[in-house]
Amino acid sequence: MRTVTLRRVVITGMGAITPIGLDVNSFWENLKAGKSGAGPITRFDTTAFKTKFACELKGLDIESYIEKKEARKMDMFTQYAMIAATQAIENSGVNLETVDRSKFGVIWASGNGGMQTFEDQIVEFTQMNFVPKFNPFFIPRLISDIAAGQIAIKYGLMGINYCTVSACASSNSALVDAFNYIRLGKANMIVAGGSESPVTRAGIAGFNALKALSTRNDDPEHASRPFDKDRDGFVMGEGAGAIILEDYDHAIARGATIYGEMVGGAMSCDAYHLTATHPEGAGAQLGMKEALDDAGLSLTDVDYINAHATSTPLGDVSELKAIQTLFGEHAKKLNISATKSMTGHLLGAAGAIEAIACIMAVKDDIVPPTINTTELGEDIPQGLNLTLGKAQQRTVNVALSNTFGFGGHNAIAAFAKFKG
Repeated sequence: MRTVTLRRVVITGMGAITPIGLDVNSFWENLKAGKSGAGPITRFDTTAFKTKFACELKGLDIESYIEKKEARKMDMFTQYAMIAATQAIENSGVNLETVDRSKFGVIWASGNGGMQTFEDQIVEFTQMNFVPKFNPFFIPRLISDIAAGQIAIKYGLMGINYCTVSACASSNSALVDAFNYIRLGKANMIVAGGSESPVTRAGIAGFNALKALSTRNDDPEHASRPFDKDRDGFVMGEGAGAIILEDYDHAIARGATIYGEMVGGAMSCDAYHLTATHPEGAGAQLGMKEALDDAGLSLTDVDYINAHATSTPLGDVSELKAIQTLFGEHAKKLNISATKSMTGHLLGAAGAIEAIACIMAVKDDIVPPTINTTELGEDIPQGLNLTLGKAQQRTVNVALSNTFGFGGHNAIAAFAKFKG
């Protein structure tokens, strides 16, 4: 029987385009400062919509990263993926001419794929009296796996390549998969992350139909208010996050800068409801416990949890109940924060962006805040440090990133301070 020695997995590059910053540094600075990315939707006329605001990207120059001709072949979610991946690869300092690109892969996530492409083509199809004159790039722009393919094509990365789709847990699923492939020796480096571009008419109207979005149209900046008594739904966000995960020995050999270490990951399922989380957070508890077991860590080793906390009435409560039940008395010693209060909910890209927040928290010993929460809901468990209002400085040796998706999907990633 073959014996496998698990390899260490470190973070050597990051890239981020978010509603509060178009690179990792600006994202992190604005996250620490408690800046909201919400504002009126500019992409389409919202007159007939219940929700008229979102966390859109601001000032992104696509053509500074992608040639105009190539950009036309891509939906925005792929464009975002390409930009974040480019940032991460450049940040990693890797020389692609000297590494084995057959052991360099891409695992990329998107919960929805090319929503704008699908919407535009179907509208055109109906306007043309259902004459099927589809754009030849309709399918290549639409399918969720195409971002992973495009990243690989640009950089000649011939290793593991696919897309994970688990709703709002999608990019954490990508990170967990990438972590496992590297520690099993099946890859040396992987670009892992996710991208989403859901600020479309169908995206907003669809989530409105589910009563999932906030309708605080008179005050968008304060609409994403996790744990607050007046929370009324999440705020849609868009963007991408990319992380270079790498075998420790490989990183050391090439003299890479190491930002942190991924030490564990797990996935679970609520097996409860199509869209609602389990009321007691049963699947979340299981996922967090298994992620820590996978890392060989105890409950008391955890310092910070980046909560999934979308600002929905049911979801925020069930997650905190899960944390309180699993961690017991140690729950009171944790810092918990909901960065979606600033970025909005990036759906399938949320996990990657929030993983970067965790990595930076571990690196800099700063916990980003939960903003907009002025009075806790009566249903919110008491005695927890939800990092309200402003960032807090503390030693962060271990951080967990929680993500949960429709269908009961849960994916949890564990990060630790790199100690050589």
